[in-house]
Amino acid sequence: MASATLKKNYRCSQSLQQFYSGGPFVVSSDGSFIACSCGESIKIVDSSNASTKFTIEAESSTITALALSPNDKLLFSAGHSRQIKVWDLDTFKCLRSWKGHDGPVMGMACHGSGGLLATSGADRKVLVWDVDGGFCTHYFKGHKGVVTSIMFHPDVNKSLLFSGSDDTTVRVWDLLAKKCVAVLEKHFSAVSSMAVSEDGWTLLTAGRDKVVNLWDLHDYRCKSTIPTYEVLEAVCVVYSGSRFASSLGAFLQQSGKKKSRSTGIYFITAGERGIVRIWTSEGAVFLYEQKSSDVTISSAEDEDSTRGFISAVMLPLDQGLLCVTADQQFLFYSPAEHLEEKWSLKLTKRLVGFNDEIVDMKFLDEEEQYLAVATNLEQVRVYDLSSMSCSYVLAGHTDTILCLDTSISSNGRRLILTGSKDNSVRLWESEQRCCIGLGIGHMGAVGAVAFSKKCRDFFVSGSSDRTIKVWNFHGLSDDIEEPISLKAKAVVAAHDKDINSLAVAPNDSLVCSGSQDRTACVWRLPELVLVVKFTGHKRGIWCVEFSPVDQCVITASGDKTVKIWAIADGSCLKTFEGHTSSVLRASFLTRGTQFVSCGADGLVKLWTIKTNECIATYDQHEDKVWALAVGKKTEMLATGGSDAVINLWHDSTAAEKEEAFRKEEEGVLRGQELENALLDAEYTKAIQIALELRRPHKLFELFSELCRKREAGYHIDKALHALGKGEFLLLFEYIREWNTKPKLCHVAQSVLFRAFNILPPTEIIEIKGISELLEGLIPYSQRHFSRIDRLIRSTFLLDYTLLRMSVIEPATQDDLKTKSLLHSEKNEEDALLTDNAEEDQKQVSEEQKPKASGKKRKSHKSGDHSRSHKKVKDSSTHANTAAVPSQALRDLR
Repeated sequence: MASATLKKNYRCSQSLQQFYSGGPFVVSSDGSFIACSCGESIKIVDSSNASTKFTIEAESSTITALALSPNDKLLFSAGHSRQIKVWDLDTFKCLRSWKGHDGPVMGMACHGSGGLLATSGADRKVLVWDVDGGFCTHYFKGHKGVVTSIMFHPDVNKSLLFSGSDDTTVRVWDLLAKKCVAVLEKHFSAVSSMAVSEDGWTLLTAGRDKVVNLWDLHDYRCKSTIPTYEVLEAVCVVYSGSRFASSLGAFLQQSGKKKSRSTGIYFITAGERGIVRIWTSEGAVFLYEQKSSDVTISSAEDEDSTRGFISAVMLPLDQGLLCVTADQQFLFYSPAEHLEEKWSLKLTKRLVGFNDEIVDMKFLDEEEQYLAVATNLEQVRVYDLSSMSCSYVLAGHTDTILCLDTSISSNGRRLILTGSKDNSVRLWESEQRCCIGLGIGHMGAVGAVAFSKKCRDFFVSGSSDRTIKVWNFHGLSDDIEEPISLKAKAVVAAHDKDINSLAVAPNDSLVCSGSQDRTACVWRLPELVLVVKFTGHKRGIWCVEFSPVDQCVITASGDKTVKIWAIADGSCLKTFEGHTSSVLRASFLTRGTQFVSCGADGLVKLWTIKTNECIATYDQHEDKVWALAVGKKTEMLATGGSDAVINLWHDSTAAEKEEAFRKEEEGVLRGQELENALLDAEYTKAIQIALELRRPHKLFELFSELCRKREAGYHIDKALHALGKGEFLLLFEYIREWNTKPKLCHVAQSVLFRAFNILPPTEIIEIKGISELLEGLIPYSQRHFSRIDRLIRSTFLLDYTLLRMSVIEPATQDDLKTKSLLHSEKNEEDALLTDNAEEDQKQVSEEQKPKASGKKRKSHKSGDHSRSHKKVKDSSTHANTAAVPSQALRDLR
């Protein structure tokens, strides 16, 4: 068998995060995204896969109202702080904000033209605002309770505004007349929802008094009252051209229930029962009612707590119906396609806005398409990973599920096993989505379960009652209406404390248990006879697993370590340290040569067993990582924890290797282009390629060569003009490094000087990160200038020496006469040599005159002049010594 390729890295490809905590939400005009309130922030969520596009930190308090402009360009939000904010959804910046209500804003609606915004609040007021100006255009008072719902008339030509309140009334406001034109009083409880018919002349209002009232907008009288016998939270009108109306009308026509030329209004109601019902205004009867609710109700909820649906809207562009549940789930419905027998609604998608704490998870099959997740609830949620939507929910336990495992039976059925705080284990069949087996016998919460790996006809369970039980489910039939009671065929008191984890060996001969008593034990199946006991951890053991190829067991403990044990003698083979808190999960990868671990520090680590090395660490969680699932096909990872986030990880080793090879190939080609540009003396192109390839040494050589050219400034300016801001930032980083070295600082200062000449200060400031670079450039530049200044001042000593030697300053006429008198007795050859020396002396003094002008001024002062003149005379007496050959002066220069 070929050796497995070690994994080098994993990449988080998808993430399911909390995006809705209850409260207001609003759907875009094309249905592509949903803006949801999530605590003090607003999440912009993609409705296709529940991914969060952007998070807006909108308030310092809970969001209470949201609205979108008709073109989806602006988002309006308000909260308990009473601040109304307008957000630009292109830049996600707040354009303007203002306060207008004396209490929290409870409702918000945008006019069809996009120019007006209506708000209602707990202060019993209804205000209308100009969106562009932010000023109030209408101020309405009259309600005697909290105004919970508000709506403009959908026809922009009708200037009507509707508001519903806790005072059981609906008020109709005329925007042109700026007054209340009608008070609709037929409800006996708070008005929760309003809708207008397709023709625009009928208003439907639903309340918590379990009725729907239909109002004629011609004279504002109540046309009819339809009892629904449930507390309603939403009413929606079904338009005649939609799929709902056409399919329902076709079915009613086929069944003979629809009368010809019917003018009734179809509308949908949703409420506390969690079922969708479709009604017609004719006869006040419902046409369709769901047989069972898709809402999962927690048994831990109080009787007075909100259940069922809390809102419902018709999706735009005929995309169906969206219902929102009290447990933060978005349910998408559409009419079923086959209507031969009966009309029905089909649940097409379920997006879970909040998962609570993730306790455990497992992949459902080898294709890694579905993921079974156990949260702090009594249900198991099965997710379709392609759309990140919850495909279905398995409900049956009466308390929180603590653990789960998955397997494929011998006859090909996908099975799910769960253990709960209700002291029972349940066996589920995923295709029929029902419980087929129930195991009762534990005296404490079941904290660990594990399927057999080979025979797949039994499973084991461990509990806080410190016992391990073996259950047999062989022979279960496919057509089971009620779950069969399972019987334990073996039981053993295994540990002194709670059992946290169980694992069955690949050949089904052994089972390993890990406990809070800091030990792990290996038992022989099916009799549960103790084989070996592992002792060495200093804290409780959270996870155990058998190696797929070797006779060893891996354990993860609360002492921050992971250990590998030999089954033969119970010795500890290896210990891995690296986590900063308890290690909660560990699982083998790559045929037992690697493993992945996660812990209470929120980290996921990838280890290589042979080298004891942690080769990668991932920090994508903000809290404890309780759950870890490893796929069988591609060894894809799924992690979840206390932060209610599910992350999916894919092996990126091959992709990164291919990417590195591609980049290396591109680097070779670009390097060849760089060499060709150098040969062709195309310095601008060469500098751009060197910056692109990030080769600072080659870049320095290019600038050094440009500095040696006659027109260095022109060539450097030409090269710098072709650079962008990002390339300038990189160049400044290299200049900062060159500037720290005395041998390279001259080129760095030259390039920096030309760059500052080209770029104006305003553009330099706009470069991201330039302040840090300048802080690194200034100290070294000051040091270099100080050093050069010291060198220049030291050259003054040479000037002074040459001055005193009369090399720089030419001799006067009096000195020449004195010289001729003193040396008249010299021979002609000596006189000629002296004349030559004087001519050379004059030539040197003329060349050095600009440099020594400052010194000459000092030497001609009153005191120094006489002394200097005297010394020059003394020196002129020694003509042979003072005369410097012209070649020596040239060498000196």
